[in-house]
Amino acid sequence: MVRWALTLLVLLLAAAPAGAKDTVVIYTALEPEQITDYMKAVNKTLPNLDVKMLRLSTGDISARFMAEKDNPVADVIWGVGATNVMVFKNAGLLEPYAPKGLARVQPLFRDKDATPSWVGIDIYMSAFCFNTDVAKKKNLPKPESWADLTKPVYKGEIVMPNPASSGTGYLSVASILQRMKEAEGWKYLDALDKNMAEYTKSGSKPCKDTASGERAIGISFEYVAMKMKKDGAPVEMILPKEGSGYEMEANALTKKGKSNAAARQFLDWAITDEAMSLYSKYFAAVAVAGFPVPEGLPKDISKVVFPNDFDWSAKNRERILAEWTKRYAK
Repeated sequence: MVRWALTLLVLLLAAAPAGAKDTVVIYTALEPEQITDYMKAVNKTLPNLDVKMLRLSTGDISARFMAEKDNPVADVIWGVGATNVMVFKNAGLLEPYAPKGLARVQPLFRDKDATPSWVGIDIYMSAFCFNTDVAKKKNLPKPESWADLTKPVYKGEIVMPNPASSGTGYLSVASILQRMKEAEGWKYLDALDKNMAEYTKSGSKPCKDTASGERAIGISFEYVAMKMKKDGAPVEMILPKEGSGYEMEANALTKKGKSNAAARQFLDWAITDEAMSLYSKYFAAVAVAGFPVPEGLPKDISKVVFPNDFDWSAKNRERILAEWTKRYAK
C-alpha cells in the first residue's frame, strides 16, 4: 500500500462549481491524454457528476482492485483490458448492468450474459515501434514479423512491457501462446528474451523509449506508435505479418457501485455516440459500427489481428504470468 500511495496518480477531473454533485469513483487504464480528452465531454454532458479518477497501468489497476475486494473503493471500471475485467467477474466483484443503448454494441464487444457484467468500447493491437535513425546508425534491418525479432542482429535492441504489470504486455504474450500453441510459444519467448534489453512496467513506455532513441525496437500498441510518429519522432509503426495480438478496453459496474445512480449514468454515457466518436479518434475499431478509422491505421483490423480467445486468456492468466515470471523476471 505504501508503494501505491507513493506512485498512484489520482486525477480529480470533473469541474467543481458550488452546489451538490453526485460522486462516482472510476478506475481506468486509459492513456492520460485520452482521459483528458474524454473528460471534457463528460464534464459538459454530465455536469451533475463529480468524477474522481484513478489512472494506473492495467496490471496495477487489477492488483489494487482485487486487493480492495473486501473494502471496495471503485464504482466503475472504465477502459481496462477485457481479459482483466473477466477476472473481476469470475471473482464476483462486478454487478451485471445493461447500459442504455446496449443493442447498438457489436456482439464481440460485450459479455455473453443477457445482462452483461462488462461492455467493451475499443480494440487496441500489439505493434512494433521502429526507430529508423537508430537503425541507420547501427545498420539494423527493419523487422517485419515476430519471427524477425529473434534474429541475433537485434540482441539488446528490443524492449517490451512486462505482462504482469501491462495489459499490452499480456496481450502480446497470450496471443503468441495462442497462435503458436504453448510448447512452441514458450520456445519463441525464450528466444525473444535473449534479445531483450528491458521489460517495462508500462505498455506505452517501449514505444516512447524507442521514439527518444534509447532503443531501436519497442513492442507496444498501435495508438502510441502512431502518436510518437505524429509528434515527429523518427518512428515507423509495424504490424507483424503473422498477426497482431489484440485486446479490448472494457467498462463495468462494480458491486460497490451497484446502488450509485451516478455510476450507471456514467456507464450509459460511455457507450453513446458522443463517447464512440471520441474513442474512434484513437482506435481502429470501436464497439459501435460506422465510425471513421484514424489515418494510418488499417480500415479492417480483422485482416491484421490474430483472434484472441478472451475466455482462455482470462482463465489462464495467473498460470501464464507465473510461468513468464519464473522464466524472465530478473
